[in-house]
Amino acid sequence: MTCSSKSEPGKSDKRPDLIITVDNGISSIEGVKRANELGIQVVVTDHHLAGDEMPQAAAIVNPNQPGCSFPAKTIAGVGVAFYLMLAVRANLRQLNWFNDGSSTTGPAEPNMAAYLDLVALGTVADVVPLDDNNRILVEYGLQRIRANKACAGINALLTIAGKSIEGCSSQDFGFIIGPRLNAAGRLDDMSLGIECLLSDDYEQAFKYAATLNQMNQQRRQIEGEMLDQANSFLEQQSKSLDNESDIPVAMALYDEQWHQGVVGLLASRIKEKYHRPVFAFADAGDGEIKGSGRSIPGLHLRDVLDAISKQHASLIDKFGGHAMAAGLTIRQENFEAFQKALKQQVAAVLRPEDLNDIKQTDGSADVSLMTIETSEVFKYASPWGQLFPEPVFDDIFNIVNWRIVGEKHLKLDLARQETGEIFSAIAFNKTDADLPAGENSIRVVYKLDVNEFRGKRSLQLIVSHIESV
Repeated sequence: MTCSSKSEPGKSDKRPDLIITVDNGISSIEGVKRANELGIQVVVTDHHLAGDEMPQAAAIVNPNQPGCSFPAKTIAGVGVAFYLMLAVRANLRQLNWFNDGSSTTGPAEPNMAAYLDLVALGTVADVVPLDDNNRILVEYGLQRIRANKACAGINALLTIAGKSIEGCSSQDFGFIIGPRLNAAGRLDDMSLGIECLLSDDYEQAFKYAATLNQMNQQRRQIEGEMLDQANSFLEQQSKSLDNESDIPVAMALYDEQWHQGVVGLLASRIKEKYHRPVFAFADAGDGEIKGSGRSIPGLHLRDVLDAISKQHASLIDKFGGHAMAAGLTIRQENFEAFQKALKQQVAAVLRPEDLNDIKQTDGSADVSLMTIETSEVFKYASPWGQLFPEPVFDDIFNIVNWRIVGEKHLKLDLARQETGEIFSAIAFNKTDADLPAGENSIRVVYKLDVNEFRGKRSLQLIVSHIESV
């Protein structure tokens, strides 16, 4: 939340009476202070962890603030807003504010279930743990979408991506709808995504969805270029390293040409490749750079930033976030100092075993269960997500054939060693460089999926990891 200190007292007619934040505000000390000075009340709704100082807001709704007894601590920002709306509706109901049909005055009571499609989307897209409460919210949101009761924007985004509305899954939130909506905010103006979700007219929503789809393609191109550049730099650095144990315990990367809206995705990709906590920075103007970080299991990223800020008082201008993702702003001239402080703090709190990239699976899959029917069972046993992962298996296969598709995806025909049965597989964001050199047998970690192409459906393995036997 920002509130300009340059606001002119004579323009109070253009100021709101009330600001309600969603998914932010708990660390906006100065922003809330400025709003108070301007006579604007602020209600903060957030789920991020609070710092040592709390904003002086009129009210704070945050399950993770000190003293809050709300049991669902992992709820996403959209869930916090949803529960606040439920509470407001309950209060207005007690005041007889709604029209119950017996009179002609007053608004009708809203059906809050109508918003569960948006709550489900926001919960999955925010990558919060799918504990029992979040799974309930997501599942009922999915049911509304599959029953064709979603908002026009969600239907349009699924359609533009060639996905089935009736077969919508939680994976579609994270890999189809979320990236297209976020592309607007990353590259231009988030209001385009908001307008798409708010539109009641399907044709208008579809036009928004088409534009968002184009922006997502542009975002992917920018991300790919940034990732190639970062990997090239890291590979040059790694030539001087003797083995994997010499990879830095944490990474902070910055390039003045990088796009500010894509550094979070870049950090995530590099974290996945090297299994290290990563911050990627982009220029923010006026001598500032903004960084977005992604962590690995065992390291609470916001706590790391909090410790650095206390040990180096003037190093970080502002920060916030979660255990697995965080953001910060620093002066460009402080970048190298932050690099050093980050490595020191991570080394102090991370256990050596946390640096081992251990792939947890459900073991070997019985060949008789490697079918479309099993994949469908898994799909509708969802929602799957953070801390509630979809079943994943590991087995040894012989490579029958491979090729690169879409320039950066590895398409494989794999034969199970035990039976010789051949399965089609795809490894996204991998190439032949990820195949063990000179080896025909590989161990892969994979999920079962259904590939639909030109009206035909077939089993496909989604490969997330490849290693030599």
